[in-house]
Amino acid sequence: MRRILCFAAGLLLFAACQDKPQKPSYIVQVSLGGWHSPDYTAEQVIDRIGEVREKIPVEKVIIGWSLDQEIYRQVGDYLHAKGIKMLLWMPVFAETEEMCENEPAVDLAGEIPANYDLAAGEGFRFNCPTRPETAANIVAIYDNHFKDCGFDGVFLDRIRTQSFVSGVSGALTCGCPVCQELFKAEGVDLAAVQAAWTGKGDAFFSVTAYDPLTGFTFADPVAVAYFEAKGHIVSNAVAAIADSFRGRGLEVGMDLYAPFMAQFVGQDYRILSQHADFIKPMLYRQTFAPAGMGFEYDLLRKAVPGAEGYPEFTMDVDFLDSQLNAMEPYACGKYPGIEINYREKVAPTSPEYVTESLDAVMRHGFNGAVLSWNVMEAPDSHISCLGER
Repeated sequence: MRRILCFAAGLLLFAACQDKPQKPSYIVQVSLGGWHSPDYTAEQVIDRIGEVREKIPVEKVIIGWSLDQEIYRQVGDYLHAKGIKMLLWMPVFAETEEMCENEPAVDLAGEIPANYDLAAGEGFRFNCPTRPETAANIVAIYDNHFKDCGFDGVFLDRIRTQSFVSGVSGALTCGCPVCQELFKAEGVDLAAVQAAWTGKGDAFFSVTAYDPLTGFTFADPVAVAYFEAKGHIVSNAVAAIADSFRGRGLEVGMDLYAPFMAQFVGQDYRILSQHADFIKPMLYRQTFAPAGMGFEYDLLRKAVPGAEGYPEFTMDVDFLDSQLNAMEPYACGKYPGIEINYREKVAPTSPEYVTESLDAVMRHGFNGAVLSWNVMEAPDSHISCLGER
């Protein structure tokens, strides 16, 4: 009888634990600015992380990408003493022009798409993702400047092609000779893709369906083949770089577009998730700049106004849930990105918005969230509200 009672009590305890909300784990980002002249000192970063830790638990800090090694050594010593991992914020296919020779990505007509000058050091000008020297250059930057700074891992950013920020020209990249051969190996002739786009115009981008798990279904079979091949080519290039870092014993995180826009920029979640320790889809509902969900979707529809089949999306919690659902099949760590920064025109966020987004993330049982994109500038109210949950 006693055994039966103990077993029943155990079941009740298990059920209670299952109903208990999961405690979130937070990753914070520290943007030091571009490669030169860091925006903050080590002392400022340490003080700010200390303030944040008083409000919420911090599991990892993503910091970069200044070349000032002493900042990382001092910050790393502090973080490791607190049991916090430090990951280098590492741009891959853009923002590396000052560090190494790059071949700019070109569209299918051989032209370089326009960039997007959001801020100094962030031109969003993308380079060819597939050339062997691209991967070698990225790993060399780490080995030459960062390997002795105490990093536990790397966080790979700009691991995509240009988006509709540059119009159709940005979405139909890269069309250089190297990429042409890779597309040919995938059964796609880029000259035929260019001819289909030129001949059909906006209708080339028309879709017949949308599903959060599979993305958009293009009406034109040439478009279907092109975007599928693009996802394979770009994501496999990212995978090779990620594997090089993981081979050095480093943890690898990846900055990804929201699932519904990922196929346009060459991000195949199925491939990338197999080569990442964790992914950070940028589920930015209140960002009116590159990677903002509504911002990017509006640019798509403005670039091809004659394309049919694109539904109206409202950037509410239901839509956020649809994107979180799309993340569930993948086995790596999942830390959706939630913007906690505030700028009146670029990111008009609020504490209510931040908590609403995190509550949705935790309902899906994910590991936690990445608080984006610079904790040094985030309002205290946007962090305190998380500690009050």
